[in-house]
Amino acid sequence: MRYSASHKAATRQRVLEASGALVKREGFAATGVDQLMGAAGLTGGAFYSHFDSKQALLREVIARELQRSRELLLLDGEGGDGAWLAGMLDRYLTMGHVRHPETGCPLPSLAAEIARADVETRTACEDGLVAMQRDIAGRLGSGEAAWGVMSQCVGALMLARTVASQDVAREILAGARDMLERRLGEQAVDARGLK
Repeated sequence: MRYSASHKAATRQRVLEASGALVKREGFAATGVDQLMGAAGLTGGAFYSHFDSKQALLREVIARELQRSRELLLLDGEGGDGAWLAGMLDRYLTMGHVRHPETGCPLPSLAAEIARADVETRTACEDGLVAMQRDIAGRLGSGEAAWGVMSQCVGALMLARTVASQDVAREILAGARDMLERRLGEQAVDARGLK
């Protein structure tokens, strides 16, 4: 039985959704094709009718998940004021994000694997990161500050996930938030010539 193009597209999206959650939780290299397809309720044999390779799936998962993260981080209207930054940090630097990698940003879970991936996969990641950086830079008025915010948030989440103590994880998140809010607040004051 041949399926319609819309059925195939819907199935592909289901695989990407399920695979994204699975690899953020379990890792990409450690997850086999059968597991990836099984997470979407399909058999491993159907994989190659949707993707050329496992790396091709990773590329699409990364692009999709970075777009989702970008949309989440850029909620709360326009402008680069402190309220926007506070809202963004409220969404990213949370214990829920620490405990549930499958629902959040792919970078804290997959950055090391992406770094070892092929150039096409790293390019897909770079494209997503650059788009996110530009959006955040527009809010903050500085490209360097945007890279700093992104790096601090991803790094803090990675560290918070590595420790056994929930209290230490909370301290890591609070420290990152405090540093970002203080430093960016100082830059805003400097830019207005008030300091």
